[in-house]
Amino acid sequence: MTRRADRLFQIVQILRGRRLTTAALLAERLGVSARTVYRDIRDLSLSGVPVEGEAGSGYRLLSGFDLPPLMLTHRESEALMVAIRLLKTWGGESLSRELESAQEKVLAILPEESRRKAEQTRIYAPDIAMQHHSRSSFDVIHRAISAQQILALHYRDEAGQLTWRDVQPLGMFFWGEHWLLAAWCERRDDYRCFRLDRCLNITPIDRRFSESADRSLADFLRKVKK
Repeated sequence: MTRRADRLFQIVQILRGRRLTTAALLAERLGVSARTVYRDIRDLSLSGVPVEGEAGSGYRLLSGFDLPPLMLTHRESEALMVAIRLLKTWGGESLSRELESAQEKVLAILPEESRRKAEQTRIYAPDIAMQHHSRSSFDVIHRAISAQQILALHYRDEAGQLTWRDVQPLGMFFWGEHWLLAAWCERRDDYRCFRLDRCLNITPIDRRFSESADRSLADFLRKVKK
């Protein structure tokens, strides 16, 4: 069972990262009853933490409230190092460089014992996974998603057929050994997924797009889950 002081701290951290959080969600995340959450929220409010909301509707922190920097547990530190190793191996070259910097900053703020255990984790992601072409494609697509920029793809499908497609890049998904680009294909006028390793050429073109209710990552995910 999580110590109560730790649980109260976790509640504040969760509320900081969300606009509105229900007691049910907090109870599920913390492994306690909704009644315990109600009591914790009340005690946080009495101690001066500006929690706004009520039972049944949800809670949030008023703007301007902050806490000292979060210190990670040994297991959290190790988990973060493993995640960084994985994405450095399977992500793009640009993202990998940023992760190097992020890793140095994380290690710098950890207590000595946590830093030692994080660095000595025996979970690895050997740097032999992605070809240079796929890493470069990852970076181009990543930038285009952020800029909502149309991409021209020269693509070889599973049957070996070559096509040119103009697509609206919506998101990337990792499936074991391959990254998939989820996009709105202007040629098919529908959602399509493209494997990065099958993209022979990816060229950003001078057109932008805006997501809409029926042409967005959220809509794509809803349809995939059906």
